[in-house]
Amino acid sequence: MKIGMMYAMDGEIESLLKNENAHLIEKVSGASFYRIRENVVACAGGVGKVNAAMSTQLLLSRYAPDVVLNVGVAGCFENVPIGTLVLATGFVQHDSDTSALGDPVGLVSTVNKVEFPTAWPEKARAAMDKTGLPYRTGLVATGDWFATDTPRSHWIYDTFHPLLCEMEGGAVAQVCYRNGVPFLSLKSVSDCVLEHHDFFFNFPEAIRELNGVAMKFIDNLEAE
Repeated sequence: MKIGMMYAMDGEIESLLKNENAHLIEKVSGASFYRIRENVVACAGGVGKVNAAMSTQLLLSRYAPDVVLNVGVAGCFENVPIGTLVLATGFVQHDSDTSALGDPVGLVSTVNKVEFPTAWPEKARAAMDKTGLPYRTGLVATGDWFATDTPRSHWIYDTFHPLLCEMEGGAVAQVCYRNGVPFLSLKSVSDCVLEHHDFFFNFPEAIRELNGVAMKFIDNLEAE
């Protein structure tokens, strides 16, 4: 099985490059592509929905993965421990709004969908179970907006009832859907969106740990 891993930033992939065979393959239109294993290519496509969509299409067109795994951190609408693992069940785009035309809030035009479910729910949960690590499952809201404790965050939660909020996954899910490629997503909680916290979030450590889990998840997924 050929696997494509989608990230926002190059720094998020650094810990995967410790394997002596891992290396940068190419940079295309600002997106970086790395060979992690013979059958695993990781892409750092940039922050935000447009960057994520463009780089996902490049990944699909140039490397033809059988499945795409979006990996990254996200804010949580529940007050859970920082670093909590979340296997996404689906994505919505909270900043897609053509309700003035009579559409449901969050409807994505052309594909006419509000929610983009992730693929292989039972197989994905079985793969996570085999890691032996605790994790949550839930819906993720995506938009070109960094979520903080503001009225908009409360509106997003009240409207879509997501567990997480971030800036790329929904766009990756949409592109995969239009190409007929299965899509999965594994996230690590960086903060609680609806509360103020006085803490230091160690991003490099968090992404190293998340990448370790992601590779175990991939191993287990291939074994299913």
